[in-house]
Amino acid sequence: MLIDTHCHLDAPEFEADLQGVISRSRAAQVRMIVMPAVHRQHFEGLRTLAARQSGLCYALGIHPMCVDASTDDDLSALRQAVTQAMDDPRFVAIGEIGLDHFVPGLDRARQARFFSAQLKIAREFDLPVLLHVRRAQDVVLKHLRQTGLCKGIAHAFNGSMQQAQGYVAQGFCLGFGGAMTWPRALQIRRLAAGLPGEAFVLETDAPDIPPHWRAGERNEPGELRGIATCMAELRHQTHAEVVHQSAANAQRVLPRLSRMLEALKD
Repeated sequence: MLIDTHCHLDAPEFEADLQGVISRSRAAQVRMIVMPAVHRQHFEGLRTLAARQSGLCYALGIHPMCVDASTDDDLSALRQAVTQAMDDPRFVAIGEIGLDHFVPGLDRARQARFFSAQLKIAREFDLPVLLHVRRAQDVVLKHLRQTGLCKGIAHAFNGSMQQAQGYVAQGFCLGFGGAMTWPRALQIRRLAAGLPGEAFVLETDAPDIPPHWRAGERNEPGELRGIATCMAELRHQTHAEVVHQSAANAQRVLPRLSRMLEALKD
């Protein structure tokens, strides 16, 4: 069973043909798609979209690239939205949250304050987190250890093996997607090949980070099947083994996914 652990189906790029995108993902045997929020304005739309389509679930959070345009009221709105969503089986995590030290001009102190506040919400409600981390691996790990969080996914992981081991030791999985399929992405491919089986999950980050066979095009969740094939080749495993391991890992670090999977069996 393929689970796309990170996909922005509510992005404007999908407005014109969303149903076709979902249909193609199902044809590619993607059974479940996790949709993280990036801003307060996305919360209601994600809830509605997940309720309308079988196999879709969502996370609530404020992306580090959005915090400069966010306020403390947005953090209050997040906590209120999480409180209301706890009875919704489609709600699975706090995310997408984290730190971005790659994009120039972002207020790092403000990012850290919003990140810390959202980690506290996750701890309060015993929820996992979906992490955005660029050029800030060690700082994010420090926040996780200080907060005591031990469930979640470091999305689109691109750190070192030592940093990867730090996340795994903290109870996290690492997300691998389209970047891994590019032959020149040597560090990411080495990580994908060398990590223990319990350390990875699969994702697309669609519409972003397309695999090499869709270079310059919009990415879609249906491409997860090819991404799984690439992971299997790198790890010298069968496609079925990688799909099974990724799905098991996703359910372990996002425990509320199991409720959704039970509902899909009915």
